[in-house]
Amino acid sequence: MSAIVSPIREPLITGHKDYHQITEDICAPSERTPSTAWVIAFMVAVSFLGLGMFCILWTIWFGIGTWNLNRTIGWGWDITNFVWWIGIGHAGTLISAILLLFRQKWRTGVNRAAEAMTIFAVLCAALFPGIHVGRMWVVFYFFPYPNTRGPLWVNFNSPLLWDLFAISTYFTVSLLFWYTGLVPDFATLRDRASGLRKKLYSFLSFGWTGAAKHWSRFEALSLVLAGLATPLVLSVHTIVSFDFATSVIPGWHTTIFPPYFVAGAIFSGFAMVLTLMIITRKILKLEDYITIEHIDSMNKVILLTGTIVGVAYLTELFIAWYSGYIYEQFAFMNRVQGIYWWSYVGMMSCNVLSPQIFWSSKMRRNVTVTFFMSIFVNIGMWFERFVIIPTTLARDYLPSSWSYYSPTWVEIGIFLGTLGIFFTLYLGFTRVAPVVAIAEVKSILKTAGDQYTGENAKGGHHHGHDSVKEAAH
Repeated sequence: MSAIVSPIREPLITGHKDYHQITEDICAPSERTPSTAWVIAFMVAVSFLGLGMFCILWTIWFGIGTWNLNRTIGWGWDITNFVWWIGIGHAGTLISAILLLFRQKWRTGVNRAAEAMTIFAVLCAALFPGIHVGRMWVVFYFFPYPNTRGPLWVNFNSPLLWDLFAISTYFTVSLLFWYTGLVPDFATLRDRASGLRKKLYSFLSFGWTGAAKHWSRFEALSLVLAGLATPLVLSVHTIVSFDFATSVIPGWHTTIFPPYFVAGAIFSGFAMVLTLMIITRKILKLEDYITIEHIDSMNKVILLTGTIVGVAYLTELFIAWYSGYIYEQFAFMNRVQGIYWWSYVGMMSCNVLSPQIFWSSKMRRNVTVTFFMSIFVNIGMWFERFVIIPTTLARDYLPSSWSYYSPTWVEIGIFLGTLGIFFTLYLGFTRVAPVVAIAEVKSILKTAGDQYTGENAKGGHHHGHDSVKEAAH
């Protein structure tokens, strides 16, 4: 009788690295002259950013009339893009927080860039409510603060105000969580730098020495922030869904929106993380640290959340039919067969059908297929937000006010500008901080040994306080 051999997990670090090689490889992108590919990507991102800034100034100067909004459709590309960016910002903190709490080793290759993605995506999202108020100078009405204007105060009954509190809280916790993880790596860069760079990283590292007390506080704070961030991941997009669900508009007034929005946000966020990871590992030559195993694990989450989103779509259709409410039925019939049928087809194709390819292990581990699939998913999730907002508003109770909405060049330019802001910030981040968490990768090398790296963990040549880190772990 043959012996049962337990399966061994694929390595999360390839290339038989020692501690010194890990430090050299991960620090290299922020220490060496940027590659030609990085420079080209940065120039393209800055060009889009410039276009977006021009369109925002155009909007401020000439007013919201430069957009194609009308009396029926008061929310167009602006709120569609707002919800889309908020959704993308979800998965970064989710990956780090939940996977840290569950001690999942595969988070180490993707958590740093995913957390950065959260910060940049939320900044892009916050832009849209600010310019959508029309008169930019009254944006302070969003914020409750002591004033002398008597009864004039913010409307706490409005879900739009709930958005402000939820998103600002989520942003603050995510920023602290992200920066806390960066401190040990800033110290590593400080020990390797000289001149102005050394002073800059000394300031950013807060005097980190790698002492056991520092590591103890670092791990305690990381767990506390992860514990705070996890429920926030669920609450933020739930509150964003209340912008629609608390209304009485057919197609919006539904109780499935909170879990449906959260699943969709995680779905689109994981897709954007995959897009960034595949580009990053290629341009920065980090294939040994962002491996096929990481991509495979991410694709499993894409498949799960995509299936949940598909169930939510079908549940919406069933409830509209089962309710017997003619206006609700008309709203969903209009989504499927109306003038915007193409957006519904795009949503269902990209979000429900295309992820099913990941039932195949071969497809999950194919980098090219994964890259294009991650883009399809984000296109599909944008279509989902478009279907919910303009498609629903285009057909109200009065046929005389029905209209067809299409964006102007200003709206398109602002959206492209937010893409420019996002990728400019992300590319800049790759130049000033390690994209992969050095200390966490080394902890895998030490604790996992042969199971993950294919060889016993080697001491190698430690640099700076790396030996202190090893002892602390």
